[in-house]
Amino acid sequence: MTHGTERVLITGITGQDGGYLAEQLSNDGAEIHGLVRDGDEAASGLLQRLPQAQLHTGDLTDTEGMRDLLRVLKPSEVYNLAGISSVAQSWEQPTLTAEVTGVAVAVLLQTAWQLTESGNPVRFVQASSAEMFGNPQRSPQNESTPIAPVSPYGAAKAYAHHLVGVYRARGLHACSLILYNHESPRRPSSFVTRKITQAAARIAGGDTEQLALGNLDARRDWGWAPDYVDAMVRAARHAVPGDYVIATGVEHTVRDFVAAAFVAAGIDDWNQYVRVDPRFFRPVDAVEQIGDPSKAGQLLGWAPTVPFDEIVARMVRAENQPAE
Repeated sequence: MTHGTERVLITGITGQDGGYLAEQLSNDGAEIHGLVRDGDEAASGLLQRLPQAQLHTGDLTDTEGMRDLLRVLKPSEVYNLAGISSVAQSWEQPTLTAEVTGVAVAVLLQTAWQLTESGNPVRFVQASSAEMFGNPQRSPQNESTPIAPVSPYGAAKAYAHHLVGVYRARGLHACSLILYNHESPRRPSSFVTRKITQAAARIAGGDTEQLALGNLDARRDWGWAPDYVDAMVRAARHAVPGDYVIATGVEHTVRDFVAAAFVAAGIDDWNQYVRVDPRFFRPVDAVEQIGDPSKAGQLLGWAPTVPFDEIVARMVRAENQPAE
């Protein structure tokens, strides 16, 4: 998908999604710029994979610094992937979550709109989250499902999501992608999915450690991370901006994820290795999240490409290999 030579800015470029997005856009011929925090240890790994990327040290909560960066770069596309990415952390740091994941987006949108108004059009993509829906009354969820978050993370994402609509109404080409769970070997070990695949690989390797988890009955819609960043690019380059649910439309429980991980590691009976620990239950947990991606399919030509068992198996296999 070509769209001329683009200069793009990716916040959160050293995260799972940011890295895959930077690689895809670079392959498209784009000039890649990324925002990184001071002392971000993942920056060197990103530059090894993508030495042509230009990284800018900064902080999303530095209002003037972010405005200056956008005004100097004048990017044609901005992908906002940065923020507090952990629901659990948002309970511990609700104010920081509001500032980084919510309020900071207002600065990016306002500056992108000002650039557009001054003759430097910007296409803006916000990484939203299914956590905005909280405990939805109906499944699957789509773009018109009521937003009713049940965590500080979900509330901050909801604020940013609404702001995208506000600035789109003012004339900014702004899209909000409501992302459901998406995984890869690059998922940090602080996430339960990576915790599961790491433990499965270690136990299969002869380590007798146990795996402690929270709610095994939580139901999620898991996809392949590179598919989800591809949806971001499709949305940015679609003629008309809009909001899109990005999901597989297939749900699985955490228990299913555990079973698939242990099978991929060569262990059929996983129960003896796993115990439920109440400490890992969230204060309020969205019980069921499953998305309807039909709008993205119809308008963007997007579809998930990797089935659930294969996603889990790829993560388990990668545990015993050097990081990709």
